[in-house]
Amino acid sequence: MKIVFITSNKGKVKEAQKYFDSIGVNIVQQKIEYPEIQAKELEEVVKFAIEWLKDKIDKPFFIDDSGLFIEALNGFPGVYSAYVFKTLGNEGILKLMEGVKNRKAYFKSVIGYYDGEIHIFKGIVNGRIGYTKRGNLGFGFDPIFIPEGFTKTFAEMTTEEKNKISHRGRALEAFSKWLKENLI
Repeated sequence: MKIVFITSNKGKVKEAQKYFDSIGVNIVQQKIEYPEIQAKELEEVVKFAIEWLKDKIDKPFFIDDSGLFIEALNGFPGVYSAYVFKTLGNEGILKLMEGVKNRKAYFKSVIGYYDGEIHIFKGIVNGRIGYTKRGNLGFGFDPIFIPEGFTKTFAEMTTEEKNKISHRGRALEAFSKWLKENLI
């Protein structure tokens, strides 16, 4: 079975493919620019994007929107994570966090799958923001995020290690379970 993944992020495709290999699903990456609305919730962003994309793609497809939510920054960057990463990067977040003792944060991933209907799958992982960038694996904010119960950042973990505990791994787990029950 093949499913189209609408994303320009090769890291997300790599994570998804490693996860879906075990259930015989092949991920086909398709890069299509689509509008990302400014909203309070990732779910709203995903649903809007699917509504915009559904008439432009004739196959079932999915998208993923993820965000880093930092407690001391009132949930910032949250739904603006991609933009903030492109403009401020990890260095900018670390600068904003200088002198801040409360390092609590969480990553959230929302996967939207469209097959004539919209299906939403979510995953959250709690953790904290480190004091420096560590590791060269992963992408985005991975070098500064340390998941709860670990001393390594996501960027110090292999894809397999990260998938077992990450926000996207949890959303992919829910998505693959649904696929097995409904399509495969």
